[in-house]
Amino acid sequence: MPKMKTKSSAKKRFKVTATGKVLAQQAGKRHGMIKRTSKFIRSARGTAALSEPDARIVKKYMPYDR
Repeated sequence: MPKMKTKSSAKKRFKVTATGKVLAQQAGKRHGMIKRTSKFIRSARGTAALSEPDARIVKKYMPYDR
């Protein structure tokens, strides 16, 4: 049986924790910061765990990262 391939875009953007949660960067911080509130910018720091339906999709892209 041949090995399954990992999507390169997924391995650069997501990380799977030891408990199986998928971490990703917060969205909405690439440009247009002048119209964002300071509260939004502060709260969008770091990483956040994806919701269960989204995490299921990402885990299909990374078959060996579980």
